[in-house]
Amino acid sequence: MASYVVRRVFHGVIVLVVVTAVIFAILHLLPGGEARAILGSKANPASVAAFNRANNLNRPIPVQYLLWIGQLLHGDLGRSYNQNAPVVSLIEQRLPKTLILTGLALLLAILVGVPLGMLQAARRNRAFDQAMSVASLAMYAAPIFLTGIVAISLFAVHWRIFPAEAPQGTSALGILEDPRALVLPVVLLSLGTIAMFSRYMRSSTIENLVEDYARTARAKGASQRRVLLRHVMRNSLGPIATQFGLFLPLLFAGTVITESVFNYPGMGLLFWNAALARDYPTEMGVALVVSVTTVLGSLIADIGYSLLDPRIRYT
Repeated sequence: MASYVVRRVFHGVIVLVVVTAVIFAILHLLPGGEARAILGSKANPASVAAFNRANNLNRPIPVQYLLWIGQLLHGDLGRSYNQNAPVVSLIEQRLPKTLILTGLALLLAILVGVPLGMLQAARRNRAFDQAMSVASLAMYAAPIFLTGIVAISLFAVHWRIFPAEAPQGTSALGILEDPRALVLPVVLLSLGTIAMFSRYMRSSTIENLVEDYARTARAKGASQRRVLLRHVMRNSLGPIATQFGLFLPLLFAGTVITESVFNYPGMGLLFWNAALARDYPTEMGVALVVSVTTVLGSLIADIGYSLLDPRIRYT
């Protein structure tokens, strides 16, 4: 296992280099450039040239990327043009808040999606299973911005049950001090993940229910509930563990819209504002964090899968 983890970390570093290089090149090849975004569309050529020289933007893109890597190795992600602050400090302020939002959404998705999928499998092809399948498809297909606007209109404006704006605490603890304001963002962000978890869990549970060990347990007199909870559930969690690494970037993609709709002061809103202002250093910093999270999520998923299924051994 140790040698496998070392290899995966090495492969993860290669993936990070490739991903960041591609994102860096795409951002710097966009029309307009950083100088026009910061100085304005009416900036004279002399001002643009001076800005490019001061920020090494007059050099070839591969050279700029290597300079960025050198800064990164020294813990420097550059300075935000839009907020005039180090990108590292902005990420340090916003990342804990997004971790709270995504962590609560992932926890809610597991607590709802896993039991729902098992219940659908136990009652497959019945009215409940068909109704939940339609609901899952609707939750997965509905655009987040649309469901967010509808949720605000109903629960915040019409019924006034929850606030329309997410908590605005300056720290992670400040965010948790207003749990009512967290309800709508967390539920909205978790809907798509609940749909995916329930579908994966349903399919996996159905496959395991027809295995010999499940039939043997039923033949010994075990109830359907005991078979599901004691025998089938652990083996059915494998596909969800495998997909865990893929859910993290999907959750972040959801936070960009969710945090923008509810004005939640996290990484998603930071990236959204940076994209609108063409704040490339901030965009690269956020992209780096998401890439690292995805690689770590994939590694955790592989290790978790081996723990769930003792037959899996990585060599």
